Amino acid sequence: MTHELKKIVAATQEAKQNGLKTVLVSVVDLDGSSYRKPGVRMLIREDDKMIGAVSGGCVEKEVLRQSQSVFKNGKPKLMVYDGRYRLGCEGILYMIIEPFDAEVSFFESFEKGIIERKPFEVITYFSKNEDDSVRSGSVFVFSDGTHFPVNKEFDQDLAKKDETLSVFKQTMKPCFRLLIIGAEHDAVQLCQYASLTGWEVNVITPPDDPKTIDDFPGADELFSISESEVEHMSIDSQTAVVLMTHGFVKDLKYLSALREKELVYIGLLGPKNRREKLLSQLLEYYPETPDTFFDMLFGPCGINIGAETPQEIAISIMAEILSVVRNQEPIPLKEKKSGIHD
Repeated sequence: MTHELKKIVAATQEAKQNGLKTVLVSVVDLDGSSYRKPGVRMLIREDDKMIGAVSGGCVEKEVLRQSQSVFKNGKPKLMVYDGRYRLGCEGILYMIIEPFDAEVSFFESFEKGIIERKPFEVITYFSKNEDDSVRSGSVFVFSDGTHFPVNKEFDQDLAKKDETLSVFKQTMKPCFRLLIIGAEHDAVQLCQYASLTGWEVNVITPPDDPKTIDDFPGADELFSISESEVEHMSIDSQTAVVLMTHGFVKDLKYLSALREKELVYIGLLGPKNRREKLLSQLLEYYPETPDTFFDMLFGPCGINIGAETPQEIAISIMAEILSVVRNQEPIPLKEKKSGIHD
């Protein structure tokens, strides 16, 4: 969800620069089931432009209508949306709509935290009593301890003392990052699809490859570096890597550079015998490679959906990464015994 919040904050900053008011809409509670869960947010500008979504598209018109009073009086409000009779989702959504009037220092701290890949919290104090919803409000809490209310009029200290208010606290992890090592056509397709999903995409190409970041639509950064330089990169547990140089020696060198990194997933292209050969040589050169490293390896990467084209292969790989990150066994949803999001 952090990547969605990035877009919301960027849109808020742009609107502020253009003299436009904005309101933040946060789903803070749910009775039953719904398309989206508590913690999703959207932004509405006073020119009615909406950024993000709190549902599959059915709720937003009503949110837009109810936001008008917040623009008018500058006070937060509770919105309750019963989807049992309109959406078929069997759920009731509780949303707080509040003015987003952050200071310049907030945007600076937010950007700093995103770049440094530091987790942060968003805490919302709210009441399900519509008459009391004017005391509701959200606060961003960054890793350095700084606090920024979404609405400058909101007093967090008073909210903490108010035992009648409920609290929704959400920890926002760094944006999920995909590190693609390779510069061939399939790497370009994977980059595009991953970017559309909201992942941060970094591409690593060998130093002798002439391609630039312009060749990879959606990429955040491109590094033309050797395997020895990859070894010194800062890589965290919110990162997946797919090796796709199409060169055995290059793959082996880059794989060796990753052997002590804390990753969630490493994908290898090619058949099983190629994977076994890679791992055999890796152990021959680095017998002390920790066992946990091999738990992160997936090769051939991707799930079996009959993928043939580069675009389909990208979908297959991304589906496997998601299943690993979410700790899910890929099956048809019609065969799932519990609810879709359980």
